[in-house]
Amino acid sequence: MLSQMVRELAICFYLWIFKCFFSIFSLVPLKNKTTFVVSFGDNSQYVYEEIRRQNLPVEVVFLCEKKAFHKFKGDCEGTALLFDVRKFIHWVRGVFHLATSRYLFVDNYFGFLAAVKFKKEVQCIQLWHASGAMKKFGLEDESVKTRSEKAKQRFLQVYSKFDQVVVGSDVMAEIFMKSFQLKKENILTSGIPRTDFYFNKEAKKKATASLIHKHPILKEKKVILYAPTYRDYQLDHFNLVLEIEKMARELRAEYILILRLHPAIKNKGDYSTRYPDFVVDLSSDQYEITDLLVAADYLITDYSSIPYEFSLLRKPMIFFTYDLEEYKRDRGVMGGFEEHLPGPMVKDTESIIDIIKNNRFDLNIIEYYCEKWNQYSKGRSSQNLVEHIFAKDNLKTTDKGY
Repeated sequence: MLSQMVRELAICFYLWIFKCFFSIFSLVPLKNKTTFVVSFGDNSQYVYEEIRRQNLPVEVVFLCEKKAFHKFKGDCEGTALLFDVRKFIHWVRGVFHLATSRYLFVDNYFGFLAAVKFKKEVQCIQLWHASGAMKKFGLEDESVKTRSEKAKQRFLQVYSKFDQVVVGSDVMAEIFMKSFQLKKENILTSGIPRTDFYFNKEAKKKATASLIHKHPILKEKKVILYAPTYRDYQLDHFNLVLEIEKMARELRAEYILILRLHPAIKNKGDYSTRYPDFVVDLSSDQYEITDLLVAADYLITDYSSIPYEFSLLRKPMIFFTYDLEEYKRDRGVMGGFEEHLPGPMVKDTESIIDIIKNNRFDLNIIEYYCEKWNQYSKGRSSQNLVEHIFAKDNLKTTDKGY
């Protein structure tokens, strides 16, 4: 209880400071500027590239969390800043950009939105970082029940700043409206920008070739990708329940296993060294998950949002949900989770081996799942989004032809 009170006080103090700076900078007139607040980066990259492809005359700024900063630093024409109060000068500049931009794209929950009041001309667009929802989030998150009323009110203040939320399907639109308490007019069915990648044959071919060049062993065998969601309580003391030794013994002749554990996890073990002919550990954030999905023949995951995009590749997947009841209690999963998965759900390594060796998959279910969750993501999502957001300003566009 005491720690929660201290946390609330720290948040309130931070938001008060943020509000002071924002209010001062709001005295400056708005500029023809678009600011991205980036936690993950994938969708922001695609939207930015489309803005440039259409040659829109807007200034672009990226305010990045540390894990996404490398994606934009020095690699784009826009300004990239590390948006961290510990980098105070960068942070102040970031608040200035937020207060003077006409368009704001965010890809996560950002608490500072509770402390600001945008001018009526400003549009705030939520790109989010997942194409679908396996686990609950927003007001539906089980952990919200233990938060104070003040915290819950703050969450609502943040959600109220979203003028539009980008979705790839009607089913995800319903989840957003419930989780964020939004109305239908707040939903933009343009499709998810980063899914454009899966419709680009050359981009997929290039990504696979680059990965194989770095790890030639991936070309020799069928690739199994294990990409579980992270558990907060395991970031410092990770326990890999998947039995690698057993998998290696049964599958190493024909298969290779890519491990994609969360980059924040510590002490996860050196499985690549222990099983050099079977395991390739690509948990580092230098590897894009989209590239790994394209290279994989099979996906093993759990409550991650990855399957929504992997289904676009029409490849088989397995759900290793060994802690389902515990996860339901602590975090919560969407209703009907078990019934609506596009692949078999298992609780032990033996079942995974059996399913792969005997090809126990139903690709028709994956096809249905793909169409359901990627209803509007058809390869033109970035273009749809940019044209919708900027059309009313009649900005001059020139297709550069790429």
